[in-house]
Amino acid sequence: MIDIENMSILIVDDMKSMRSIIKKTLRHLNLGGNIYFAENGSAGLQVLRDKKVDLAIVDWQMPVMNGARMLDAIRSDKRFRDMPVLMITAECERDIVYEVAEIEVDGYLLKPLTPVMLEAKIRQAVDRSNEPDKATLFARKARALDEAGKLEQALVCQERAVELKPGASRLKRNLGVLYGRAGRIADMEKCFLGAVASNLQDAVTRNLLSEFYWKKKLWSLSVRYACQAVALTNRFNTDAIEKGRKLLSLKQNQLAIVMFSTLINKLDKNLPIKERILDHCMEKGENRYARTLLTRMISEFPSSHGLLFKAGLVYESLGEDDKALEYFLEAEKKKIEPVAAKLKIAHMYCRKNKVLQADEYISQVLRLDPKNEAAIDLRRKL
Repeated sequence: MIDIENMSILIVDDMKSMRSIIKKTLRHLNLGGNIYFAENGSAGLQVLRDKKVDLAIVDWQMPVMNGARMLDAIRSDKRFRDMPVLMITAECERDIVYEVAEIEVDGYLLKPLTPVMLEAKIRQAVDRSNEPDKATLFARKARALDEAGKLEQALVCQERAVELKPGASRLKRNLGVLYGRAGRIADMEKCFLGAVASNLQDAVTRNLLSEFYWKKKLWSLSVRYACQAVALTNRFNTDAIEKGRKLLSLKQNQLAIVMFSTLINKLDKNLPIKERILDHCMEKGENRYARTLLTRMISEFPSSHGLLFKAGLVYESLGEDDKALEYFLEAEKKKIEPVAAKLKIAHMYCRKNKVLQADEYISQVLRLDPKNEAAIDLRRKL
């Protein structure tokens, strides 16, 4: 049982002023005895290993290790995985709420903090910790039995937890995982589908369903749930991009485009991810979608001149030589891929029977790279 007046509290925030404000507020509210501090998640975990802590108040946005990663580490450690954790954030992005909710946060504190809010959230978290509901108790018993290698007994307890709280998607998901390990695949699928039906914001179970259908080679169903998951959180972006790449390899181009479009539409100014998707499309020959994507990206990132050369390659592959030449000339002007761009321009002029212009660019290539075989061969043909 946690004694709310004398409990030990860990405050994790990279801003010293915020740590001080929270401490003063706690003292004013007569909450907590020992108060410990850490400036990032990694330092906070070390405090947890060294001290007995009853409750942690953790900032979302920190260097070295952010709040979500610290929370994930806490829930993965048997020593303090059931400790109540409150997450502080100044963000209003739903992605933050979904991500930490899936790692079982006990409450949110939105900046600027107020004493009323802080007290209410702490009391609520402590009350739940001191008197967990029956569903939580059965779920914890199931977890302990599972860790002891007693899978069948764990299943009975987890089933009871779901009966007591049928609307809790996480309980259904965990039951599904146990069914899967017991080889009861149909029951696992049913649990996962029940979890997503009862919680429109359950990204984790949607990702599990996507993985399940992927293994069964039910590509359309896998993409459906993967798209739902990435629409809710950035947590599965990398997995979704990899699925899209594999779909292109499997000649499932339309499904790959659906996957990539879902990602691109939710990302604002994330050039690295968009360029990774673009590169996958170009590598696998999906150049029509690459053309659409490049048009958008060049508009969004006008200073990313490397996109100009890629646009030239895409338009060339589609047989649109005039547009390709336009982009190669612009790339060459910006000194992007200078040898490759000049060589492409020479080829374009050669195809247009503009011999003098082609020869001029061949000469420029050879001045930069006297042994360039492609340029030498093209000059022979001229």
